Amino acid sequence: MGFSYFSVCIETKSLVLFLACSKNMGFDENEEGGEKSTRQTMPANQEANHDEGERISRQMSETSTYTTEEEDDEGSKLELGPQYTLKEQLEKDKDDESLRRWKEQLLGSVDLNNVGETLDPDVKILSLSIVSPGRSDIVLPIPGDGNPTGLWFTLKEGSKYHLKFSFQVSNNIVSGLKYTNTVWKSGLKVDSAKEMIGTFSPQLEPYSHVMPEETTPSGIFARGSYSAKSKFLDDDDKCYLEINYKFDIRKEWGAT
Repeated sequence: MGFSYFSVCIETKSLVLFLACSKNMGFDENEEGGEKSTRQTMPANQEANHDEGERISRQMSETSTYTTEEEDDEGSKLELGPQYTLKEQLEKDKDDESLRRWKEQLLGSVDLNNVGETLDPDVKILSLSIVSPGRSDIVLPIPGDGNPTGLWFTLKEGSKYHLKFSFQVSNNIVSGLKYTNTVWKSGLKVDSAKEMIGTFSPQLEPYSHVMPEETTPSGIFARGSYSAKSKFLDDDDKCYLEINYKFDIRKEWGAT
């Protein structure tokens, strides 16, 4: 969320491929992350606001620990196979007892009677918060329409923080869940980032994810008001939540 710089697997339509990579993509309680996130600071290409944009971009680049592009190259997308429900995936290997038991073990406590016939997964973002050492978490309310009214939050310049969120997966496996964020200042795009989260099976218990630590930029050119857009998408570019919001960077934290 304004968190790109601050900071939410190749899609596996076959359950066998999904299970093969699941250890590093969200099924292991200690390894929820999928691929490494990347980040790329957007340079100021307009003459107007050039100096300000250049200084902000330089600060963001210096404080970033990972590099990304706002969107995937369409030409780099792979041709994916057909999608199956969970029941169909298990039926494909019902004659292989060892493989079937392996799948069931990795899927955990999934109730196939409730979700096994549904093709499309569903992801609900349950909570969002900004976690910074030495202070209370900033819990961000999630509006139904994805458009918070007015200023959503204020960050202190030069502060370290994480974006933390919880989400629930239902119906089917969600593959390649990712978080993207784009930030503008004075109409100029100053930052864009993407975090690959992973692939997850449906379950009643929510998943939790913490983004890499970030440091807000500081200085007169960094302080001010920003607008941003954050999205949670999967490998099919299905968007589960889009939030358009405004935030500030000030000398001190905003009132909580």
